[in-house]
Amino acid sequence: MPEQDYNFDSIEQKWQKIWAEREIDKCEIIEGKQKYYLLEMFPYPSGRLHMGHVRNYTIGDLMSRFMRMKGYNVFHPIGWDSFGLPAENAAIKNNIPPATWTEDNIANMKKQLVRMGFSYDWRREITTFDRDYYRWNQWMFLKMMERGLVYKKKSSVNWCPQCQTVLANEQAENGICWRCESTVEEKHLEQWFFKITAYAEDLLAGHETLKGNWPEQVITMQRNWIGRSTGLRINFAFDTGEDFPIYTTRPDTVYGVTFMVIAPEHPILDRVKDRAVREFIERIKRQSSADRVSDEMEKEGIDSGLRIVNPFTGDVVPLYVGNFVLMEYGTGAIMAVPAHDTRDFAFAKKYGIPVKLVIDNPDKPIRVAEMEDAYIEDGVCVDSGPFTGIKNREAIEKISDYAVQKGFGVRETNYRLRDWGISRQRYWGCPIPVIYCDKCGTVPVPEKDLPVELPLQVDFHGDSRSPLGQMEEFLNVPCPVCGGRARRETETMDTFVDSSWYFAKFTSPKSKEMFDKKEVNYWMPVDHYIGGIEHAVLHLLYARFFNMVMHDMGLVPNREPFTRLLTQGMVIKDGAKMSKSKGNVVDPDDIIKKYGADTARLFMLFASPPQKDLDWSDKGVEGSFRFLGRVWRFVTKHAEKYTANRAIDGAALPASLTALRGELHRTVMIVTGDIAERMQFNTAIARMMELTNALYQTDENKLETPQGKEVLSEVFEKLLTMLFPFSPHIAEELWQMLGNTTLLAESTWPSYEEKLTVRQMVEVVFQVNGKIRAKEMASPSLTKEDLEAMAMAHERIKESITGKQVRKVIVIPGKLVNIVAG
Repeated sequence: MPEQDYNFDSIEQKWQKIWAEREIDKCEIIEGKQKYYLLEMFPYPSGRLHMGHVRNYTIGDLMSRFMRMKGYNVFHPIGWDSFGLPAENAAIKNNIPPATWTEDNIANMKKQLVRMGFSYDWRREITTFDRDYYRWNQWMFLKMMERGLVYKKKSSVNWCPQCQTVLANEQAENGICWRCESTVEEKHLEQWFFKITAYAEDLLAGHETLKGNWPEQVITMQRNWIGRSTGLRINFAFDTGEDFPIYTTRPDTVYGVTFMVIAPEHPILDRVKDRAVREFIERIKRQSSADRVSDEMEKEGIDSGLRIVNPFTGDVVPLYVGNFVLMEYGTGAIMAVPAHDTRDFAFAKKYGIPVKLVIDNPDKPIRVAEMEDAYIEDGVCVDSGPFTGIKNREAIEKISDYAVQKGFGVRETNYRLRDWGISRQRYWGCPIPVIYCDKCGTVPVPEKDLPVELPLQVDFHGDSRSPLGQMEEFLNVPCPVCGGRARRETETMDTFVDSSWYFAKFTSPKSKEMFDKKEVNYWMPVDHYIGGIEHAVLHLLYARFFNMVMHDMGLVPNREPFTRLLTQGMVIKDGAKMSKSKGNVVDPDDIIKKYGADTARLFMLFASPPQKDLDWSDKGVEGSFRFLGRVWRFVTKHAEKYTANRAIDGAALPASLTALRGELHRTVMIVTGDIAERMQFNTAIARMMELTNALYQTDENKLETPQGKEVLSEVFEKLLTMLFPFSPHIAEELWQMLGNTTLLAESTWPSYEEKLTVRQMVEVVFQVNGKIRAKEMASPSLTKEDLEAMAMAHERIKESITGKQVRKVIVIPGKLVNIVAG
């Protein structure tokens, strides 16, 4: 059969049309069939796909197609995380409604996703700015309020001056806005909060069920962010007798307290009138929390003039105001033990505060006068009252018991995690369902009045202020309780609320209830979730919290939303993550136009293991294209040899065809494991490339024989079926070209015969002084002595060592024999 041109554009569009018409990707409940819910983190509709999107969705599509071929009932939906700042900023800049901008972007990106051949069930598409979606955000807000999981308070918040909105702590790590990378400021505002701290222990306990299926790095990041610690709450006291509680994880050092430090925001400081202290307090309060706790920030303090009594010793110590203590952690104050804390030691030296040693090195006693830094290792308690002489780790429990017994201490568990501030001072988000009435106070919107609809036609007046507060028709409403004049909340929800439960809504996007019980119970949880590690303490933590709340409400069947997690690396070009600002973006449309979607997909899977960053390479893309071209040329050249009905007699095959069958079955075994177990897609592709090389190296005369045609047919079937999840269009076209009337999209994954995966013969290299002189096929069971004798008998080896003395023979069974002669 003459070779045909590989016209990827027409081939890809042809098969996308056929799959759509056949509804190949339709997801329905099939009782008795094991389901597999595969989901990639849904995209923000920014306008165009970037290569980070393409990588994420290609990985998901490969797994979706593979699991379907393995016999699972695969669920693979897609939707749009469509609220957020970019749409609002674009609307202000271009004077168009955010809804219009967002809808246009969704239409464009949907075309791109379809053109990539991704196997989504588009019937289940959801869009978070749809009123029928965000009404359930509001419903959950009300239900969580009923359960004591929603509250409002004035608090110190992270304020991004560029985005003009509040950020949750998780969105302002290290004092930088997660979206625009601006430096975050601190403000004091009334804010709505979700009480995620009520689920701190549940979130930590859930990690035990996720072990082995989630990356350890993500679990560690979440654990550190939650920051559980067990310690002792000690009631120190002012010298006037008033309680002054602090929390410590190191009660073994309490006898070494020489000063205390309090946060400048602490209300107790209102009684301090000293001018210098007031000026210090106001100056420090203007600094951001991130700067104050940064290792780079100089630790500052001032003596407040107040004095504190240590209940263990009776010592009276000064209370300093310090820039490194935050009101939101613990009690807003700490005990300071400079002998055993590096920060406290530096602070004490700076301000001339005494240092008192209470844990000594048993092997090399410490002299306080000679200390250049704190002693932070374990040791033996000294100068510690009744606990002197015992190991400090033992003293932690004994001192805690003593404090509890005496009534001035309580064991306590604390968390670094803070409640999730969800108020945003922007327009393009889900309205918070609350009404303010001068008579009735804060009133939840009745469920029957949901959703509180976001007006879509708005005027931004040329700035970034939310227009909701200026829209009388939105703002002014009757109070649901008394019927009097009232006003709506004008702040909107953090867009991470939208993405904290979308995965469950996919199961029943058209349901009149939040979820269809039968659908959600069948499909949930997500079996395999794919997305970036940058969401480890943002989306992934919020989604786990939300799912636990929904589980407690009886809405979902599972405690954890995502059974298995893959965090894919970034796409890097010219040493940096692809971004418009760096000018290193590669447009997927350009790659598709030049090489086709199958090549783009193959390169994204081949260039790097999925968990690692991928370095963009134009040559790598061309290499992937050449490989598909090699497969295309070989199959089209030999297509007429294909026979679907065959009965291969392995025992009667010549050695070359036996070797080819062995390569084939080993390839199926390795590729299956690389996908299902190891998720090493790059090595799976490399293995298929090796099989293709073996095809080209097989004697064509052997392929012309009846036996050769049978073996070749088997290779074609298994190779194209394996290639299908990676590059589905070319595989489907070649499959049809062979005369098949079925679709690979509806085929099963190829099997392999275990006995054929064992190498019958291996290639052994014969070297003389490290230089290759010959190669021979040999049984892998040959001993070192057998291989050495085989090498010595080879004519080319004899020629190479004639007249030389053999000094050493190095044998690596199954690989090489190296003869050292001179």
